[in-house]
Amino acid sequence: MTRSEIDYGGMMHRAMQGLIADVLQDVADNGLPGEHHFFITFDTREDGVDMADWLRERYPEEMTIVVQHWFENLIIDDEGFNITLNFGNSPEPMRIPFDALRTFVDPSVEFGLRFETQDSDEEELEETDGPEHEDDGPDDPPGGGEVVQLDRWRK
Repeated sequence: MTRSEIDYGGMMHRAMQGLIADVLQDVADNGLPGEHHFFITFDTREDGVDMADWLRERYPEEMTIVVQHWFENLIIDDEGFNITLNFGNSPEPMRIPFDALRTFVDPSVEFGLRFETQDSDEEELEETDGPEHEDDGPDDPPGGGEVVQLDRWRK
């Protein structure tokens, strides 16, 4: 069977996941440099997300974690990453697949990525749990392409 089009959206999605995997691997190997820190929002309902029951009850759909001062056991593989974070002086291990990611923001350098979900072609997009911003950018182009707008994280 011949294909009828190039899956640019899927290719871009995988490339952005690879970029995040590379960044996290560098942090696991060398620590966070300078003022870098990350806000990572993910879908807690996604297959493969592993987190404490009390966290899942508190965040039944989406959760944003901050990777900054205290984290341990950051282990990255092809499918996602493991990390232990501190919640109220209680270390909690988590497993987050890359397919669960919704946003990745490093506000120290005004960098951010937003992963569109398959439903977003038919529904209006919601604002992310990132830094406050005004969206003065153009509307998404027709045709279902993914647009990465970095303006929303600029100071």
